[in-house]
Amino acid sequence: MPTSAPTADRIEITDLFTRFARLLDEGRWDDAGTVFTDDVTVHSPRGGDLSGLGAVVEFMRKGEVQGQRTQHTTTDLLVDLDGDQAAASSNSIVYYYRDGRAPHFTGGLRQDCTAVRTPAGWRLSEVRITPAWTREN
Repeated sequence: MPTSAPTADRIEITDLFTRFARLLDEGRWDDAGTVFTDDVTVHSPRGGDLSGLGAVVEFMRKGEVQGQRTQHTTTDLLVDLDGDQAAASSNSIVYYYRDGRAPHFTGGLRQDCTAVRTPAGWRLSEVRITPAWTREN
């Protein structure tokens, strides 16, 4: 049975959130265009309001801490489709660790995003990150 367009779109947007998390965890900044639009806007407490793919990539590069890694887990994804645009939100837990060691810091946050259909597939055009809690382990 063929997958309906709305179902396929939801799956692609879910995959987009996973690609976003993996991009952050693996530090593949050169692949940011596979997740974000060129004119993306990101609102976060750490970076403030960032506009444009270049500014977002520069912020992510500068945020790297030598020897520290992250693992982002994304849950509770909710997608509200409206044609070639979607409002999507999720909860995320981010574990900060050093190779082979238990996390030394953990944070929970909410992501509220706008995704748009582009010729290359769904991309995030706006991301709003709201911290919920943190814990030093």
